[in-house]
Amino acid sequence: MTSDAAAVSSGIPAHERISANRRWAMLAAGTGASTAYSVMVNGAAFLIPVLHARHGMTLARAGLVAAAPLAGLMVALVAWGSVVDRRGERFALLTGLGVATAAGIVATQVHGFAALAIALFVAGAAGAATNSASGRVVVGWFPPERRGLAMGIRQTGQPLGVGIAAATIAVLAEKYGVATALWVPVVAGGLALLLVALVVIDPPRPERSAADPVHNPYREDTFLIRVHGASMLLVVPQFVVWTFGLTWLVDHLGWAAGWAGLVIAGTQLVGAAARIGSGHVSDLVGSRMRPMRTVAVLAAATMLALGLTASLDGPVVTALAVVLLVVASAVTVADNGLAFTAVAERAGPFWSGRALGVQNTAQHVVAASVPPLAGLAIAQWGYGATYALAALTPVLALALVPVRDERALS
Repeated sequence: MTSDAAAVSSGIPAHERISANRRWAMLAAGTGASTAYSVMVNGAAFLIPVLHARHGMTLARAGLVAAAPLAGLMVALVAWGSVVDRRGERFALLTGLGVATAAGIVATQVHGFAALAIALFVAGAAGAATNSASGRVVVGWFPPERRGLAMGIRQTGQPLGVGIAAATIAVLAEKYGVATALWVPVVAGGLALLLVALVVIDPPRPERSAADPVHNPYREDTFLIRVHGASMLLVVPQFVVWTFGLTWLVDHLGWAAGWAGLVIAGTQLVGAAARIGSGHVSDLVGSRMRPMRTVAVLAAATMLALGLTASLDGPVVTALAVVLLVVASAVTVADNGLAFTAVAERAGPFWSGRALGVQNTAQHVVAASVPPLAGLAIAQWGYGATYALAALTPVLALALVPVRDERALS
């Protein structure tokens, strides 16, 4: 019997086998890995102006370059989840970050549309390991009454990565070229790789045996399917606001791009705080699904109010609409960590990697469909009506959030 299995059989909780400092260091490493990967995946979009103006790419081709790492992400999430379940979190993180960083270096050296897109696709596919693996590190090492908070902190990696990419990549690409700008995600990935190598160790798992087979949690009940479905519906208002908030401020309200950009950047920080706060609340109330249901109600109400105020004229109403845009940017992302934690807890140590991969893949598929559909709605009915329509999906999510089927935290 391994030392981990012996510890499990003796009833020693995982969080008591290491120091609190080591736990928080691993959370920092997981958050750093998530942030670095977010820089890689989202940073390519900030290359579009330079690729179009200086490198002669059409906007369509430049858009494909920007989408390449996201495409890699979506095709690899479930496969990396399987790797996490079978080989462990540390192996997946080191391998994924290592290959992603190497692919990023290749991207700084290549020329032409196809070579750049392929290098970024490989980087996106490799770095997708950070999604399931870093989430499993949190669930595996933190006690139930701290997991919500810890996962909320880990979930800030996405907005932090977007913020870093927005503040650096576009400026460096404009001044020094695409190759120089691409060193931002390369350096971020290298630093995350080093931190993971220094502090992350695999959480303990029970020893597997033929006499005690691992059951597929999807065959036990519909809990995971319902969480996936609710999360997919709650992604819609999030990406409506994220995708078209800046355009609404600039084109519809006439704001200067610089001021509008500052507001949108601020919403990323507010969204990060909302993820942490909702996770902490879930620890306090001993439930992930009850706070998730509350988030769905608040998202529906906020998007409806935003839609109504955005449809009216007048300085006071317009100011209120801008405030509601900021609030909506926070509320609509507050469920991400709750669902992620609930999926990992329910799926268990031998299925959570794949379940988290399914969770993220489903959300990204919906997220990819939102911009074109919302763009059509805005062109047809305007911003206010589109914001109000986005309030319908959180209402539908309410029927799916499996509050009654949730088990006690353990």
